Amino acid sequence: MNTRLIALDLDGTLLDNQKRLPERNRKALEACISRGIYIVPCTGRTAAGIPEAVRQIPGIRYAITVNGGMLVDMQENKVLDEKLLEPGTVVEIYEMLEEYHVMCDAYIQGDGFSERYCFEHMDEYAVPDLVQELVRKTRVPIDNMKEYIRKRNCMVDKLNLFFDDGKQRLQVRKRLDERGDILVSSSFTFNLEVNGPGASKGEGILRLAQILGVKPEETMAFGDGENDLSMMEKAGIGIAMENGEASLKNKADYIAPCNDDAGVGQMLEKMVLS
Repeated sequence: MNTRLIALDLDGTLLDNQKRLPERNRKALEACISRGIYIVPCTGRTAAGIPEAVRQIPGIRYAITVNGGMLVDMQENKVLDEKLLEPGTVVEIYEMLEEYHVMCDAYIQGDGFSERYCFEHMDEYAVPDLVQELVRKTRVPIDNMKEYIRKRNCMVDKLNLFFDDGKQRLQVRKRLDERGDILVSSSFTFNLEVNGPGASKGEGILRLAQILGVKPEETMAFGDGENDLSMMEKAGIGIAMENGEASLKNKADYIAPCNDDAGVGQMLEKMVLS
């Protein structure tokens, strides 16, 4: 098959466990770009949250961000397509979350916002150290997120939820899934991610492929977490990382070596560049 677009999850996939881009991965991406293949970061992050080491690779122009909620042309600083959360829906979710011990932050128009107390006490919500570092770099503290969204009456790109209690996480997941007007996924233990309808990474690949004139069967995707499941289902070839979740590996066409061993680079060398 002629692969023309490769979508790559970042954390746990393209990046190693220290959030760095392995040199072998970088060289493989550059080699793919030299062959005219679109290399597309496909992440739960915003475009601004994509590491400079990835953004600065010549030829990486498009990104699928906030779990497919936005398709972004990073060169033109332009949103090509979006599937967002309605402000009323977000306010209702915040009201429901008041019953639980949970940190909930929001992406709005590509920027991240967190309630000030949560922002200053992330250890209480079992937020991993490396994620805390990312949050501090990419969030603006707000006193009351629910009222902030109510007053701005703005669409929301994505919600990120962090729990220190696995039982509460399961209870919230059940209540959110029952709504039927949102998509709920997860990227690591004790977190949930909430998107608007139609906003999945897999659908994002198909929408971007259509814009770029690429057939669905000409796409390839790499991932490691639950929020990458739709990529395994929608891409022409789905590749899960060895360090990925079992449910993802069961859906994948191939398994790549783990992210700390530059598994993406190894698979691209074998399947695309050989």
